[in-house]
Amino acid sequence: MKLYKLIGPDGKTYESTIPGTLGGHRKHKIYGRLDCPGALRWIARGYYVRHRVFFKDEAAALAAGYRPCAVCMKEQYLQWKQQGATSRKSE
Repeated sequence: MKLYKLIGPDGKTYESTIPGTLGGHRKHKIYGRLDCPGALRWIARGYYVRHRVFFKDEAAALAAGYRPCAVCMKEQYLQWKQQGATSRKSE
């Protein structure tokens, strides 16, 4: 049985028998679709792979402190950005 390493809502790695549905970049704290054109370009150039992480779902990625990708998840990114601007105004 194949095991996959995923990042949980607590930000820690765990093993799962089910592969992740989203990928991310550990250093930049970004997550997106597995077929993201931006991520695939960097992977093809030999970058990104050693910092690549995977998530079960979007809720886990957000809870772990990652933000949506502006390339492949534009709507989610704009919502995330708006929420950040709103929370900064209320401080």
